[in-house]
Amino acid sequence: VLMMQKLVLRGDMPNLNDVIAASKRHWSYYSKEKKRWTQMAAMEAIAQRLKPISEPIWVYTTWYLKTRRADPDNVRVGIKYVLDGLQSADILPDDSQRWILGFQDRFETDRDDPRIVILLLTDTKKTEATV
Repeated sequence: VLMMQKLVLRGDMPNLNDVIAASKRHWSYYSKEKKRWTQMAAMEAIAQRLKPISEPIWVYTTWYLKTRRADPDNVRVGIKYVLDGLQSADILPDDSQRWILGFQDRFETDRDDPRIVILLLTDTKKTEATV
């Protein structure tokens, strides 16, 4: 049985280059930004009525970005904030390999509505994905 939950986060998360550059200016920037985005993810997970996860999940993320300038590997660092927010909201017990089976990312452009759409897929049959 495959179960899916969807979380949508509006806005443009800072990418890794943004975080590194700002952290060099002042040590507290990373902490403030991480806290802001982690809290937003937690509040949205609760508002969008996500249910607590009881089985390991696959995380499928579509990043809708304002432009195509940022490198995908720099953008996807934002999943850290999302997973920490899901833990904070008591949706995800932990973000270790015990609970996260893997990730898949897709990158799109939407100048007017940057957002992140996260699908959490739980396969209760515990089938193994093969590549």
